[in-house]
Amino acid sequence: MIHPQPTRQQPLVATAAEGLEIAHVSAHYGGFEAIRDVSLTIAPRTITALIGGSGCGKSTLLRTINRMHETCDQASVTGSIRLDGTDLYGPDIDPVAVRRVIGMVFQRANPFPTMSVRDNVLVGLRLRNRRLSRDHAQDVVEMSLRAANLWDDVKDRLNRPGASLSGGQQQRLCIARVIAVEPKVILMDEPCSALDPISTAAIEDLMINLRRDYTVVIVTHNMQQAARVADKTAFLSVSSPGGPGTVVEYADTDTIFHHPTQSATADYVGGRFG
Repeated sequence: MIHPQPTRQQPLVATAAEGLEIAHVSAHYGGFEAIRDVSLTIAPRTITALIGGSGCGKSTLLRTINRMHETCDQASVTGSIRLDGTDLYGPDIDPVAVRRVIGMVFQRANPFPTMSVRDNVLVGLRLRNRRLSRDHAQDVVEMSLRAANLWDDVKDRLNRPGASLSGGQQQRLCIARVIAVEPKVILMDEPCSALDPISTAAIEDLMINLRRDYTVVIVTHNMQQAARVADKTAFLSVSSPGGPGTVVEYADTDTIFHHPTQSATADYVGGRFG
């Protein structure tokens, strides 16, 4: 179960780059079991795709990694998730600190509509009560927007509302907002589902560039997208309607799409079900 909140918490400090180790993780919403006994080893600075039909627990698994799952009523998690050897569910770990080190990009772009492009990038740092000089703030904004491949598009309109950007630009702005707080891991929950093909291609190129500095885990229903960008792919499924999601197969992406060892995986990626 999720550990009760301790009286004194320490921030998450991850050192050696060992990646993510998910071991025998199960997650519940009250009496409903969403995922069961999930184990994955995710190497640092790689892209991992989670694929599978609707309701198989992909987004739940993603949310357990940065402890967002427990923000839901009656949510619980068993098993272990470690980042660079640190137990993310340890009794002395601050969940908020986990979410700083492991950022989340959601399915629909969610820039703060009344904030400027500049303030959207800086909001995470300011919520941490960090005082930024004007020069430092400008450096963070430019660095983050460049990393999100957005600087050239917005450098002359940093004071305009973030909501004034196109859908694809808004999603890259949200990625820049995550980058600004210097995470180790970036989680993306169907980040291209609401985007046109051109914007989708831009986000996919960005994912590949981000892999140089970050560990990236994405949920996607787009098989071609997983094949294009992911180093490894996990296929999740349920054994019966309403049952918990489990990992059917986890391997190099080329293996999943061209040489799967499980017939269920072959059926899914081949479009025969799901």
